[in-house]
Amino acid sequence: MEPYFAEFFGTLLLLLLGDGVVAAVLLKKSKAENAGWLVIVIGWGIAVTLAIYAVGSISGAHLNPAVTLAMFYRGMLPADQMIGYIVAQLAGAFVGSALVWVHYLPHWKETLDPDTKRAVFCTAPAIRNTVSNLVSEITATAVLVLAILFIGANEFTQGLNPIVIGLIIISIGLSLGGTTGFAINPARDLGPRIAHFVLPIHGKGHSDWGYAWIPVVGPMIGGLLGAWVYNLIY
Repeated sequence: MEPYFAEFFGTLLLLLLGDGVVAAVLLKKSKAENAGWLVIVIGWGIAVTLAIYAVGSISGAHLNPAVTLAMFYRGMLPADQMIGYIVAQLAGAFVGSALVWVHYLPHWKETLDPDTKRAVFCTAPAIRNTVSNLVSEITATAVLVLAILFIGANEFTQGLNPIVIGLIIISIGLSLGGTTGFAINPARDLGPRIAHFVLPIHGKGHSDWGYAWIPVVGPMIGGLLGAWVYNLIY
């Protein structure tokens, strides 16, 4: 059970810090209110770095079903373990985002816009266009998986890998995240979206299930595409 618990805990930590920085920037009367996109992107990059440091030596710190699927595609993970990893990641994402709700409990009532509250938990497009939004998630996730595999293909100080991956997240967020909010991780979006749906968040509104499939399907396709392109190069 150690690898599965590691994926659960690592994804929990990722969402606690990742959704936490979004809450800090978006929710009313937070000391970081209106700090902006750059703070959110950097916060997510550091969250990824810390989560990888936390569990990388135990499970490999996939923390992302798209990465897990890519590793399965490349023969680096058996099918039964892939399923266990994905379930653990979804559960960790749910719990991590629920902890963000608890942490910012007084701020939900102060924040009037339901879309802002939902944005703390899950992504939404800047311009709603199904094909464009799907392509954005596919492209950004393919870049992520390619970058992770490229790091593994080069001699590098192992202890610095999490920092480099965190910087890659920041780069993707700055360059490609403006369209859909760069979910690039089905667990990161679906787990918190379910949390948003079930938690008694004050004035929360709907959970936007009509869009919810895009940050799930897009990253899974992108993960496979990134692994396929990597196999063409190496």
